[in-house]
Amino acid sequence: MKEKRDLKIQAIENGTVIDHIKAGQALNVLRILGISNAFRATISFVMNAPGAAGIKDVVKIEGKELSVEELNRIALISPKATINIIRDFEVVQKNKVVLPSYVEGVVRCTNPNCISNSSEPIKSKFSVLQSEEDGVTLRCLYCEHVISENIAENLL
Repeated sequence: MKEKRDLKIQAIENGTVIDHIKAGQALNVLRILGISNAFRATISFVMNAPGAAGIKDVVKIEGKELSVEELNRIALISPKATINIIRDFEVVQKNKVVLPSYVEGVVRCTNPNCISNSSEPIKSKFSVLQSEEDGVTLRCLYCEHVISENIAENLL
């Protein structure tokens, strides 16, 4: 008889757990948060883990609580993510990310002729729309170019 085994990630004492990340996006979440090999706190992540709502990624970061700007960026690539704030090994706050209606200076317009890609000192600006199947669509407010795929690759 095959024995069932649970693989567990160590609990964190204080920090943030980002759960229900769209499968395959955990590394982009780490990039959004600026986490590199120079980051000295404990970071754990699981990719393509089974969950009640399907396959998901999970990221745990010891000693870090996220800013609103970081949450907005995560929402762009994973609008169903949840953020759990952990203190003394307990979840003290649990929130879903909120997709902003507008972002500025967060995403690069993929239209090479857009004024935001010129030498002018202009920040990119996009309206944000939720599309089918929990996808996100961005519309440039300068040139009206639409980005609906590979948003993570165009984050600034």
